[in-house]
Amino acid sequence: MRIFSKDVRLQDFTIMYFTGLAALMVILVASYQASLPLLPMPFRMPLDPLGNLQLAWNISYATQEVYIQLRVAELRHGVVLGMSDRGELTNADLVVLWDNGTRSYFGDAWSDSKGHVSLDSHQDYELIEAKQKADGFYLLFKRPFSTCDPRDYVIEEGTVHVIYGLLDQPLASLGDLNLSRIHMGVQRVLMLRPDMPSPTLPPEVKTMDVLAPNVIIPNQETTYWCFIQKLPDDMPKNHIVMYESVITPGNEAIVHHIEVFECAPDVREVPQYSGSCDDKMKPKKLNFCRHVLAAWAMGAEAFYYPPDAGLAIGGPGSSRFLRLEVHYHNPLLISGRHDSSGIRLHYTHNLRRYDAGIMELGLVYTPVMAIPPKQHIFYLTGYCTSKCTRTALPPGGIYVFASQLHTHLAGRGVRTVLVRGGKELDVVQEDQHFSTEYQTIRVLKKMINILPGDVLITKCTYNTEDRSKPTVGGFGIMEEMCVNYIHYYPRTQLELCKSHVDPGYLQKYFSFINRFHGNDQCVCGDVGVTDQYAQLHWDDFAGEVLDSLYNTAPISMHCNQSTARLFPGEWEKQPLPEVTSILPKHRYPCEGGAESYS
Repeated sequence: MRIFSKDVRLQDFTIMYFTGLAALMVILVASYQASLPLLPMPFRMPLDPLGNLQLAWNISYATQEVYIQLRVAELRHGVVLGMSDRGELTNADLVVLWDNGTRSYFGDAWSDSKGHVSLDSHQDYELIEAKQKADGFYLLFKRPFSTCDPRDYVIEEGTVHVIYGLLDQPLASLGDLNLSRIHMGVQRVLMLRPDMPSPTLPPEVKTMDVLAPNVIIPNQETTYWCFIQKLPDDMPKNHIVMYESVITPGNEAIVHHIEVFECAPDVREVPQYSGSCDDKMKPKKLNFCRHVLAAWAMGAEAFYYPPDAGLAIGGPGSSRFLRLEVHYHNPLLISGRHDSSGIRLHYTHNLRRYDAGIMELGLVYTPVMAIPPKQHIFYLTGYCTSKCTRTALPPGGIYVFASQLHTHLAGRGVRTVLVRGGKELDVVQEDQHFSTEYQTIRVLKKMINILPGDVLITKCTYNTEDRSKPTVGGFGIMEEMCVNYIHYYPRTQLELCKSHVDPGYLQKYFSFINRFHGNDQCVCGDVGVTDQYAQLHWDDFAGEVLDSLYNTAPISMHCNQSTARLFPGEWEKQPLPEVTSILPKHRYPCEGGAESYS
C-alpha cells in the first residue's frame, strides 16, 4: 500500500473533527512509531481462515491495559478490528485504519444498530506503531480494559468475540463505512490470562503425542474428527504434568479446538476408528470415552498442572484407550488439506504428591430442566450442596486450580460461586460472553480451597429467541447442558455433584399451567417430561411460573462416586441452599466516582 511508507517515521499531523460537545483526535498515519517501549507479544492467533490476519497481544495488569498487535499480510485500503457482545457487527467497539486515496488515518470508532460506523467522541485506542515490514503491515496499539465510555467494550475475564475485516476501497470519510457491506469475520479468544510464569518441567518428563492420523480435512465448514489411540498394555501409572497443542504447519487457521478423552476403565476393548464423530456408523463404544484429559482451543497456551499434582494416566484401574476429537473450521471449503494435529502430553513416572481430579458441577443431563421458547434471558442453576461436600470431601478440602465451562448452543453465560456459611465467598469461574464454539480448560487466577460443608452454585444464562419450542436438558446439541468441570487436587471419590428440580414438584407445575389455560385433560402421568413441556401453551406466565419453580422448589441431588453410585444418604427433595449474595459483578472504577460494569 503506497501511502504506508516504511521510510517515514513520524506523526505528520493530527486532524480535529468536531462534534457537538467533543473534539475527535484522529492520527494521520504514514509510518508511525510512538516513544513507548515495545513489549513482547506472548499471545497470538490467526483471525481469518487463510491466516492473512494475525492477532497478537500482551497484558499489563499494573496499568489495566491490553497491548494489541495486528499483522496484515496484504493491506489495501485499511482494516477494521472490533469487539462485541457475541460477535455481532452491530453495536460494536471498533478501531479502524482507513485511507481516502491519498492519506491514511487511525481512530477509535463504533457501529450502530444497522452497522453504520462513526468516530467515537472518546479516542481510547492509542497508536504505538504502524509500519510496513517484509511479512506484512504491522499495527500496534493499546487501550484500557475499561474506558468508562458507554460505547466501548469492557475487556474482562472470559471469552472475547473479536470481529475483523479488510477495506478494499478508499473512504472519503469514515462515515461512509457500513460493516454490513464489507466481508467481516469473527474469532473468539481468552484475552485476559492469569499473570503467572510457566513452571519448569522436571528433566525426566516424557512425551506422548495423540494426533490425527494424516486426516484429509473435509471440504465442509464444520467437521468433528474422532480417532481412537491405544496406550501400551504395560504402561504403569504416570502423572501428566503438562500438555500442549501440536498443529500441522499451514493449518493454524483451520484447527479450531482439540480435546482428548479417556474411555471408561470398565470398557475392555474400544475398536480402532478414525472418522467423523457424527458418523452414525461409528462404533458405539466411542460414546463411553467422555472423561476429559486435555482440551485446547485456538489461541490457548500450554496447560501446566500445579507442582504438587498431576493427572494420572496408565496403571491399574485406568483405561487403555483415548479418544481424540479435532474440530476443523473450514469456511472457505479448502480441499485436499492433510492434517496431523493433536495434543502432546508431557508425563513423568515420578509421581507427584497428589493425583489431580475432575469433578462435574451444575445440572444433571435430564429433560426435567428446560428453557421456554422465545426467551431473551433465562437462567438455570445447579447446586453442589453442603451435605454432599460434607459427606465426600476430606477434612482439609480440595484445591481448585482450573475449570472448563460447558453449555450447548443456547448458552450465553456460566458462573460458579463458592458459598460458605450461607454467604458468597468467591467466584470460581465466570464467563458472561460464553460461546459453545470456544471451550477450553481455563486456569484460575488463584487456587480456591473448597471445604466440607461448602456450597457450589453454577448458574447458566440462555437465549432461545430463535426457538419456537421448549429446550430440554440432554446430550443432543439442540438440547442443553449447564456444567463446570473443575480441576482440583487431591482427587477424591466425588466425581459428580449436580442437581435438578424435584420431579414431583415439576408435575404440580404441569398440572397448574394446564388448568390455568383451561385444559383439564392433563396428561401429566401418561407421557414423558419432554412431551409434557412440548404440549404446554407457552406464554409469559408459563415461563415466569417455571422460573419461580426452579428458584423455590426442592431439588434432587446427584452426589456421585467415581463408580457412578450415589454416596450413602438421602438425596431426594433436598431444600435449596440459603445464600446471601455479597459478591458484586466485576467492576472498574471510572472518573467522578462512576463505575463501569462488565
